[in-house]
Amino acid sequence: MRFVLLCAAALAAAPAIAQDLVARQGNDIVRLADGPCTSEQVLARLQPELQSRFKAALAVVEGRTFEACWRRAGNAALLLYEDGDQGIVPLANLKPALTA
Repeated sequence: MRFVLLCAAALAAAPAIAQDLVARQGNDIVRLADGPCTSEQVLARLQPELQSRFKAALAVVEGRTFEACWRRAGNAALLLYEDGDQGIVPLANLKPALTA
């Protein structure tokens, strides 16, 4: 339970440190940014009043790179990909991105 609360606190603090968060599963990765969504393909799929709620994301799935946008929903990050697919990443799976 503490771990889940710690992850939720880390996500809430993410805007203050402006660091990307990542989730990995095998070779697949989702990177969630703190900046606004800028993908025209994704934004076109959202109602105008919802667009400002979404932030930028990038995913590499089976070697293919996809632009995406995300927003927090409870204990998960909801993603909408450029091809219209959707995904959910539990907050507990997100870690700060390592920088070189």
